[in-house]
Amino acid sequence: MTDPSQYVRQREKGSRDVSYPPAPEPLTVPVYDNHCHLEIEDGEGLALDDHLARAAAVGVVGVVQAGGDIESSRWSAWAAASHPRVLAAVAIHPNEAPAYAERGMLDEAIAVIDELAAQPRVRAIGETGLDFFRTAEDGMPAQFESFEAHIALAKKHDVAMQIHDRDAHDAVLETLARVGAPERTVFHCFSGDEAMARVAADRGYWLSFAGNVTFKNAQNLRDALAVTPRERILVETDAPFLTPTPLRGRPNAPYLVPVTVRFMASELGVDLDEFCAQLAANTVQVYGSF
Repeated sequence: MTDPSQYVRQREKGSRDVSYPPAPEPLTVPVYDNHCHLEIEDGEGLALDDHLARAAAVGVVGVVQAGGDIESSRWSAWAAASHPRVLAAVAIHPNEAPAYAERGMLDEAIAVIDELAAQPRVRAIGETGLDFFRTAEDGMPAQFESFEAHIALAKKHDVAMQIHDRDAHDAVLETLARVGAPERTVFHCFSGDEAMARVAADRGYWLSFAGNVTFKNAQNLRDALAVTPRERILVETDAPFLTPTPLRGRPNAPYLVPVTVRFMASELGVDLDEFCAQLAANTVQVYGSF
């Protein structure tokens, strides 16, 4: 694609309510959305500028836009280069790695990520990692190959790494220990439990919590949040997915970060403004200034 700005993906709408929820009460102290996919059109199909304006109006002053294949990574790099409130993460998603490998294109795809990662506003490799939920056993070698290659790229470019980990906790932690984790390693949409959170924090990783921390059946995430040092906590939307309760099922977007932040602060029993300041400082520590 010669013009990445023209790239867009459509999320399947089905029978759900595709209207965007009302804006939450603005945060007094600004924060950032550490992981979103704004190239995926959902609901009313907001343009990037509209997403950023809605977010800024409620105190979400920047986003980290994450890629998962060649096209979305190019779009993410373009968005970051074009908008001062966007930083980019680029990668081949673990569920995409086997498909590239089957076509004999995995090395080529990783080379594109390497090239994109050299851009100054690409501040992370991600999302990469392992997914044993959607990928069959015969696709696992490609996932491991891709994950280790992405780890090397994060180190080469001295940028953060955003990990996708689904039903692969032990394998992800083992790989990071064996290969050596990048200096700034983030578990995007952390999905482990209290024990895993302790291990991750002890190793100096960051845990990024999304809207699913509010879900009724996600006590493991709330337990993990409770034991994570404040300086290791990040917040994200993973938009357009994982819309927080009580808005679950409707389209998610960065402007809904305050819903999750307020829930997290309440769970932790901490002052909201102080918590927001910590989240913002953690974001800048991981990704640099916007």
